[in-house]
Amino acid sequence: MQVDLPRRLAAAGAALAFVVPLGAQQTSGTFRWINFHDPKDQNIVAWVTRSLTVEKWTAIREIGVLYDAALVVTADRTDPQSSPGDDSFTVWNASLSSHVVAPLVSGVNLRWFDWQHFAAGAPEELTILYDNCRDCSASTYFTAFYYDISHHLWAARWIRGGQGVLVWNAAGPGATSGIAWTQVYAVMTGSDGLAFLCTWNHFEYGKLRPPSNTIFRYDVDPQWGLERTYELTRDDADQMELRLCRGQSSVQGLERGQDSSVCQQLISAQPQRKPVVTPPANNRGKSAPPSVRH
Repeated sequence: MQVDLPRRLAAAGAALAFVVPLGAQQTSGTFRWINFHDPKDQNIVAWVTRSLTVEKWTAIREIGVLYDAALVVTADRTDPQSSPGDDSFTVWNASLSSHVVAPLVSGVNLRWFDWQHFAAGAPEELTILYDNCRDCSASTYFTAFYYDISHHLWAARWIRGGQGVLVWNAAGPGATSGIAWTQVYAVMTGSDGLAFLCTWNHFEYGKLRPPSNTIFRYDVDPQWGLERTYELTRDDADQMELRLCRGQSSVQGLERGQDSSVCQQLISAQPQRKPVVTPPANNRGKSAPPSVRH
């Protein structure tokens, strides 16, 4: 899928064409994935490969280019006898005007999803889910990649401790803890057309104490364009719980937990619209059979 950038970026792209070395010629103002077999793309493949020479990787899987920066995915296979499914990955920002590279996220089981619009007045962003380990109780993370025009590089959203947003933890509190943990998350679209992520963790402690909830919203401030993370409480939290469980305006594939018993109970507990049984105003409680013709 391609994304058209605002016209205001076109001038910046034209200026950057003069500073990109001949070994990595400038691409158009539209994001595209590089074709490794196309002779026209070999200069970019060579430039990225040279930039990553000192880094740890086994193969370059993907190169996506926008203006003077490449979004690069490498795979690393620690054991030559391992299957490709056991590879780990790293997503990099690679400059096409210098050989500077920087890792964005790393993990296993990388899953690509559709572009989403998180920031007002900015292009759509490429979304992913990925895990931190394989053959284990993995944690699943979410992030979105966007082109930062002010710094001429690719960046990832809501990064903390080197990873994106933790949306699912398969480990859980353990069966012996006596705690029942329910997880629900979804990327949704608001009334303004912008996407955001919400996560809900519901804990039940049996007779020890009342249940507790933590609901976080991850979005981009529409005024400043900065990433925000804040906890929802009271009415806002209640409304978001119901919205999460109903899957309202959620992005396909970027949601989970809606089939949990907690969600099903919440939805079924909502008051249903009752049928109207009040007689109409002109009903006087009388009726008469039609007249009989003689």
